[in-house]
Amino acid sequence: MARDVFHQQVKAALIKDGWFITHDPFTIRISEAIKLQIDLAAENAIAAQRNTEKIAVEIKSFIADSDISEFHTALGQYLNYCQALELQEPERIVYLAVPIDTYQDFFQLPFVQSVLQRYQVKLIIYEPKQEEIRQWIK
Repeated sequence: MARDVFHQQVKAALIKDGWFITHDPFTIRISEAIKLQIDLAAENAIAAQRNTEKIAVEIKSFIADSDISEFHTALGQYLNYCQALELQEPERIVYLAVPIDTYQDFFQLPFVQSVLQRYQVKLIIYEPKQEEIRQWIK
């Protein structure tokens, strides 16, 4: 599996944000023939609930020539991962991590916004240079 260009930056940003990386990558075996690999899995203890929040993160850089082509790929992966985790780890929430520049430009287009809303895509907006999470969108 090829790692995304900003894989290490997002991993560092999650750690700065208080997350413990549990898997890198996170492998889900659906059947003998189907194995999925999500970029990262992490956990964060929620003190008020005395519980552990679990997430899976698919990282995208959006540095290719076509943002819409990368969006198609990212959305397809996101939806497949949501379905797979619903069956095997329903408590784990899937997030799509995108760079802040892409979020501010491409992800604000009405078509993209309508797709995100329709499929209830959860986002992590990250700043790769500072290795920081700028926003969580649930």
